[in-house]
Amino acid sequence: MLTGTSDKTEEYWPSISDLMSGLMLVFLLIAIAYMHNVEEGQKRIKKVAVAYQETQVSLYNKLMEEFDKDLPKWKARIDKETLSVQFMEPEVLFHTGSFEVTDSFKAILDDFFPRYLRIIFAKEYEESIDEIRIEGHTSSEWGNGETPQHIAYFNNMNLSQDRTRSVLQYCFSIIDDAGLEAKMRKHITANGLSSSRLVLDSEGREQKQLSRRVEFRTRTNAEQKIVEILEQFEK
Repeated sequence: MLTGTSDKTEEYWPSISDLMSGLMLVFLLIAIAYMHNVEEGQKRIKKVAVAYQETQVSLYNKLMEEFDKDLPKWKARIDKETLSVQFMEPEVLFHTGSFEVTDSFKAILDDFFPRYLRIIFAKEYEESIDEIRIEGHTSSEWGNGETPQHIAYFNNMNLSQDRTRSVLQYCFSIIDDAGLEAKMRKHITANGLSSSRLVLDSEGREQKQLSRRVEFRTRTNAEQKIVEILEQFEK
């Protein structure tokens, strides 16, 4: 009897050992596959980041090449990090408290906007452009400067939104091309930001004159592509 029990036990334990070895092999294969997926994900994200940087640099260079001589007379500048064309002379853009585009700014847009679209919607960038944001910015004050800050913020929010819509509407009136209009409807938005992004000096003081501006900001789709890659590896 004892001999029979011992034989069964010896037969039983090797099977457990084989099972554990098999499980360890499975876990090892899973770990290798996971590490491979992580490595592949990192490579794909790096590829997107490199392409994003190259697109940023290329777009900036093209914008500067096209508009470098015009920027001083327009009182404008181009931000390399955000690919934003910033019009910084408020008296040229709108009359105080008004959202109607001045004749002076219309003349600038007549010259600027079609050339701008030719660059942004060029074939080499068409797969990279996510959004063109026309942004309206104000200073933090309203009226005589004695309006409470929270009221001034919302008053300026309404004004900045009305101004960007006016700019967008005028830009559409400039373009007489069905293909370009379709791209504009897909990519261009009007965004009033009130005083949420003030221009400050080196000591952190608001530069009210410079804060009142209109920007044409280009956003690429690199961030969205990275999110899509991460979502694939979470599934």
